Amino acid sequence: MQRGIEKAIIVGLITPDEDEVTVEEYLDELEFLALTAGAKTEARFTQKLAHPNQRYFIGSGKVDEIRNYIVDHDIDMVVFDDDLSPSQNQNLERKLKVIVLDRSLLILDIFANHAQTAQARTQVELAQLQYLLPRLRGLWTHLERQQGGIGTRGPGEQAIETDRRIVRDRIKKLRDRLDKIELQGKTRRKNRGQYIRVALVGYTNVGKSTLMNRISKSDVLEENKLFATLDTTVRKVAFGTMPFLISDTVGFIRKLPHHLIESFTSTLEEAKESDILIHVVDISHPRYLEHIETVNETLAMLEVKDKPVLMAFNKIDLYRRKYFDDLLNENERASLEKELWDSLEKKYDGPTVLLSAVTGENMQHLRDVLSAMIETEYKTRYPNRIQYW
Repeated sequence: MQRGIEKAIIVGLITPDEDEVTVEEYLDELEFLALTAGAKTEARFTQKLAHPNQRYFIGSGKVDEIRNYIVDHDIDMVVFDDDLSPSQNQNLERKLKVIVLDRSLLILDIFANHAQTAQARTQVELAQLQYLLPRLRGLWTHLERQQGGIGTRGPGEQAIETDRRIVRDRIKKLRDRLDKIELQGKTRRKNRGQYIRVALVGYTNVGKSTLMNRISKSDVLEENKLFATLDTTVRKVAFGTMPFLISDTVGFIRKLPHHLIESFTSTLEEAKESDILIHVVDISHPRYLEHIETVNETLAMLEVKDKPVLMAFNKIDLYRRKYFDDLLNENERASLEKELWDSLEKKYDGPTVLLSAVTGENMQHLRDVLSAMIETEYKTRYPNRIQYW
């Protein structure tokens, strides 16, 4: 049954490790996550604490303040930006008398809604069960609600009476199934022949799918939502007579729980087994440097290293609208862009392109740079392939 837009409150904690500006940035992202899941954020609450409260994560006074707001504004749910312990979640739901989610469960809900293939659905269910297992107390109290709202999609409807033992058995079966799917994936990748493989990686919602469509002239889902692409898409492309394979992967995000990365390792195998990475960055985002760091940290966790990387700084058209004064003339704009481009090339010490996947600006330059990188890889890896072009 389809539900309308749900009303949410989002909550963040300001600790000595994170200042107010950083927490507000996290909450902006959490609000976008909630919107992607189908909830409109009505209010946000923050609190300064030296460390999370053991009982409620936030202080009891702040809990009362949130409860009053819920009653006055008919709120459906409260979403916390950090993971809650099982006891914290139960205490909060008891006190607030609405659904309480944390960032992990919200992301899992989005994943459940976007999973299309058998592999993605299996990965989502595995991640959900791993998240929910320590939160079980005989019955799945998180999933007792039959209305199917945010945080209850996925295996919940069939698992209300599932106990820990059955859940563990299910987790084992899902892992076995993923192992088989991954074996089939490795076989498929071997059968693709001696083609250089290029993988698009990047923070979520930076325009990877749009860039994929530009490069491959395919029809991959493009949405201004987080995690719009969950399943890996692979296309065969040719620049002139030089063929290669290009794949799009799930977007990365800050505070992505470790068990989610573990569950989606097989989806990210395309990145692990690629010859070249195109790291797509939203240059118009004020925190794009942190996004780059998050992606690099996730790639390191996946042991993806020592690959040639093309840094593709996307959305230059939005960057101009946000940061260039209207009074600047064309020469001044061009000079500022050149300075930006030069500084990025110097900082990342490798091939760098400023572009707009939406307008197509500088796409030919990206193709030229990528073509040279692919040709170099062919000469190194498959020197006999070149004679067939």
